[in-house]
Amino acid sequence: MLLLFIAGDIYFFQAVSTVTGNPLIHAAYWTVDVILLLGVIFSILMARTAASAQRFLAITMGGMLLAFVPKLLAAPVLLAEDLFRLFRGFPSRNIYISEVALLLSGLAFLIIVFGLTRGRHFYQVRKETISFPDLPEAFDGFTITQISDVHSGSFTDPEGVQKGLDLVNAQNSDVIFFTGDLVNNQASEMEKWVPAFSGLKAPMGKYSVLGNHDYGDYIQWENPDAKRENLARLKRIHAEIGFRLMLNEAVTLQKDGQQITLLGVENWGKGGFHQYGDLKRAVAGVPDQAFKILMSHDPSHWEGVVLDHHQHVHLTLSGHTHGMQFGIELFGLKWSPIQYVYKQWAGLYNRDGKYLYVNRGFGFLGLKGRIGIWPEVAVITLKRAQPSV
Repeated sequence: MLLLFIAGDIYFFQAVSTVTGNPLIHAAYWTVDVILLLGVIFSILMARTAASAQRFLAITMGGMLLAFVPKLLAAPVLLAEDLFRLFRGFPSRNIYISEVALLLSGLAFLIIVFGLTRGRHFYQVRKETISFPDLPEAFDGFTITQISDVHSGSFTDPEGVQKGLDLVNAQNSDVIFFTGDLVNNQASEMEKWVPAFSGLKAPMGKYSVLGNHDYGDYIQWENPDAKRENLARLKRIHAEIGFRLMLNEAVTLQKDGQQITLLGVENWGKGGFHQYGDLKRAVAGVPDQAFKILMSHDPSHWEGVVLDHHQHVHLTLSGHTHGMQFGIELFGLKWSPIQYVYKQWAGLYNRDGKYLYVNRGFGFLGLKGRIGIWPEVAVITLKRAQPSV
C-alpha cells in the first residue's frame, strides 16, 4: 500500500509540475507526503489498544484518504493522455489536460472532506420490500427497521446521533432490530447514550444481538473477571435501552392469531473472528414450517451456516462490514474495497428464496467519518406473494 501511495504521488506530480513551476508548491506537495508516510509507519509501530493510538490512527487514515484518493481518481485522465503521447513520441504534457486532472482531484478532495466532517451523521433511509409465498397473512405489510454497528465509543456529537435516532422513530415500523456492535470495546462507552437510545419506539418490540466488538476481545483486561463483568454490564445496557437481547435463542412474534419466529444468535464470523453463534441451539424446538427471521451480526454466517441449515431461514439480517465506510453508490454503481473480503457486504442478496440484508451501519469505527457509503437506517417490508395464476 505504501509503494502504491508513493508511485501514485510521483505520477500525479507530473500534472502539478505541468500546471505550475512554483518551488514552494512543489516543496509543500512533498512535505505533506513525507509527513503522512511517517504517520503511517508510526501507526504501525504503536500499541493499537491505547486510546491515543486509536485517535492518531484515525487522523492518519483521514490524511491518507485526503492525499491519495483524489490523485487516484485523476489518474485515468493522465493515463489516457500518456497513451496518446506514446504514439506521438512523448511530447510535453498538455497543460489543459493536467488542469482537468487537478480539477477532478479537487472535487474528490471536497467530497472526502464532507465525508470526514459531515458524513458520519449523513443518515440514509434505505427501503426494501421482500415477498414470500409462505408469509402468514397477518404479517402481510409487516415493517422492520434495522440498525447495526452503533459503535457508541466513537460518538462525540449528541445532536448528530439524535438526528439518526429520530429518523429511526420516524419510520413507524412494527419492530426495531439491532444487529450488533453497540460499543467499540467496553460497555462504559454506551453509558452516556442510554437515555437517547431508550427513546427508540416500536409497537411490537425492539430486539438485538451481539457483534464481534461487544465481547471486549480486542483490548487487554486486568483479569478474566473484569472482561466477564464488562460483557454482563453490556447485556444489562441492552435491557436498559429497551432491547430484548437474543443469545442463540428464538422468540415468537404474534399478530392477529398468527405468528412468525425471530431467531437471534451471538457473533459468528470467518477469517479469525470468534464463532460464539449457535444456530442449531437457536432453532431447537422451532417448527420446520415456521416463518423465520434471523439476526446474525456477521454476513459470512449466511453462506457459512445458514444457507445449508436443515431449517429454512427466510430472511437473515446482518451488519459488520460498514461498507468499509468508503466507496461509491451512485447511479447504479456500487463499489467498495470491502467487496474483496466479503461477498455480501451491503444491501439485499437472494439465494434460492433465502434472503440476506447487510446493513451499512449506523455508526463508525477507525475512520472518523464516512465517504460514499453513508450511515444507514434500513426499512424492510414483508409482503405475502400472490399465488401465480
